[in-house]
Amino acid sequence: METNKSSLKGSVQRLGSFLSGMVLPNIGAFIAWGLITALFIPTGWIPNEYFGKMVGPMLSYLLPLLIGYTGGKMVYGQRGAVVGAIATTGVVIGASIPMFLGAMIMGPFGGFVIKKVDQFLEGKVPTGFEMLVNNFSSGIFGGIVALIGYTCIEPVVTAFSNTLGSLATIVTNMGLLPLIDIFIEPAKVLFLNNAINHGILSPLGIQQAQEVGKSIFFLLEANPGPGLGILLAYTFYGKGNAKQSAPGAIIIHFLGGIHEIYFPYILMKPALILAAIAGGICADLTFVLTHAGLAAPASPGSIFAVLAMTPKGSYASVLAGVAVGAIVSFLVGSIILKASKDNGEQDIDEAQAKMKDMKAESKGAKASETAANVSKADVKLIVFACDAGMGSSAMGESILKKALKDAGITDVGVKHSSVDSIPQEADVVFTQENLVERARKSAKTANIITVKNFLDRSKYDEFINTLK
Repeated sequence: METNKSSLKGSVQRLGSFLSGMVLPNIGAFIAWGLITALFIPTGWIPNEYFGKMVGPMLSYLLPLLIGYTGGKMVYGQRGAVVGAIATTGVVIGASIPMFLGAMIMGPFGGFVIKKVDQFLEGKVPTGFEMLVNNFSSGIFGGIVALIGYTCIEPVVTAFSNTLGSLATIVTNMGLLPLIDIFIEPAKVLFLNNAINHGILSPLGIQQAQEVGKSIFFLLEANPGPGLGILLAYTFYGKGNAKQSAPGAIIIHFLGGIHEIYFPYILMKPALILAAIAGGICADLTFVLTHAGLAAPASPGSIFAVLAMTPKGSYASVLAGVAVGAIVSFLVGSIILKASKDNGEQDIDEAQAKMKDMKAESKGAKASETAANVSKADVKLIVFACDAGMGSSAMGESILKKALKDAGITDVGVKHSSVDSIPQEADVVFTQENLVERARKSAKTANIITVKNFLDRSKYDEFINTLK
């Protein structure tokens, strides 16, 4: 039963990572669109009809095509990317709404189709005709998939999106939207934050922003307030490593926007999820009452990114929601920590041993036992792997690079990546405990070492001493 739960959780995480993986590499394009929108639309900071003409085409064509291109590339490299983009045009052209969901379907589908076509034709193409067959197969089947998207997929996705948008509007008008944090906060701690934000909330938010110039959906997951409150509670009322590392985690979370940094603090004391939920609900209620919203997705969820995407006239309401979320989660978190028998005294690494039911263990090997067998001669590349490969893994890479340099070890490479795209040449992989199963599938020959707190250098120092 426990193995089935682990496999199901890993499957859900992989699906969420795949969905967010189509969006995260294109966040720069979303930011560009968001800034142009916030500046030049009629209600923007400097309304300009000429520049404002860029907003619609970027939203309707550029962003969905980038998502479709990336989705196809994830499935089948460059050929998959091209066919994925062709397939995405089928749902984009003529659509009355931004086709982000359609792009997430057609991009990977196009890549999958051309992959199967190439596998079928492998070894059957006469010598000298390879380029001709490759070009025409991608063109023919890309066109066919685009036609399928145009006639079949686009109407279905449009109807589904309109229904979902209508339900979201009804829930918002009924004042029930804040209750969504009952689901969002626990899902975030299970490292589904990117999937929720970019796979569900952002498409809804973009559709709403197109109509009214801003959307509350961009704030639901990206709000750094609840996480800030929990880290502040540890700063004042925690003990041991948790208390010592919390102030540094605040900087990375609130200013850097890497929300994954506070997840271990909740996993260490699961009751703190109540603080995150309470803070999220109160923050969202504040957003609803003050009609707060962002012009575009804020990614990463830094206060700087949130403010950059805040439209004219909404700064007070946005900041109020962030502040309320932080205050409420701090108060509830402080009560939980002070009422706890150990008062947060246990080490953050040791405390996370409680998460055995969340561990994705495979082959019965523990990370610490694997690390003990690592020798410097066998290590040429170290990879930090997190869910999306852009936040906490990059932070861990930076810390270990500095530690290796301080130790005089300069011939070992260190990179970061998503847990599902670990380079095959990786010798050692650092990752979170609940991503171990996926890491082993992605890097079958690498030594896997779990890191519960990416700010804790003790794990890196132990590893470096092993290398020495």
